Amino acid sequence: MERGEEEMMESAEAAKQDQTYLNALKDLLYQLADDDFLISFRGSEWLGLAPHIEEDVAFSSITQNTMGHALMFYNLLEELGDQEADFLAHERKPEERKNAIYFEKKNGEGHYTEEPYYDWALTVVRNFFYESFKKVKLEAITKGSYKPLANVAGKVLMEQPYHLAHWRIWFKQLYQSTDDARNRLQERLEEAWEQCGDVFELGAHAAELEHLGIVVSEDTLRERWLEELSKTIPELPAKNFGKKYGSGRDGDHTPDLNQALEILAEVYESDKDAVW
Repeated sequence: MERGEEEMMESAEAAKQDQTYLNALKDLLYQLADDDFLISFRGSEWLGLAPHIEEDVAFSSITQNTMGHALMFYNLLEELGDQEADFLAHERKPEERKNAIYFEKKNGEGHYTEEPYYDWALTVVRNFFYESFKKVKLEAITKGSYKPLANVAGKVLMEQPYHLAHWRIWFKQLYQSTDDARNRLQERLEEAWEQCGDVFELGAHAAELEHLGIVVSEDTLRERWLEELSKTIPELPAKNFGKKYGSGRDGDHTPDLNQALEILAEVYESDKDAVW
């Protein structure tokens, strides 16, 4: 269900008058914010390690933009009465996070300041999957019933297509280059298929989110995402998406999330007055 303008919830104050609406909306906002927050952190670990200098600059810019998107969603939560954005980003417990599990996955072994063994194929597949789904989800939200979120989604979509185009090009070029490159992408594609089944889920308030017109159903998101992926990937896996490690939308996570949050907290704890 996608609502018309006459049925819009115009403000945070209006949303706070309807507890069912508020709970569902906040859950969706945590999903959006936490996805961006974690994927941008994994991107930041590639600074100085990308395949070439041009990619280092481009990936850094994409990562910075994505972290900015996370802040927008955390700010919307703050407007709805939750803690300040810094607290929401850095001080919530791992089990309170709503990001999809696949997005918290380590880039590889080792520490980025010491001797990292990161996998570019994983990064290409994951970011291509992520940006494809982000496009689909935000496009649906722009037609949703919460006006402040619809407006933010529209702003993000002004630059997000460039992020998607970037990873689509990487995927196509590697897939069409050498047998080794194609095999590495294929392995990571199969891996992603087994782990990312929670990406299009909407959590405990899925029914309310659809009924209240905030966003379309999980089934619709999945169908639109598959359609988006099929524009680039010649042969999608025939099997259904899996949830090898559970659902991040329901609070399931891996030790990789703990590792990410510990590193992210280092700078935050050293200067809590610093700005994003």
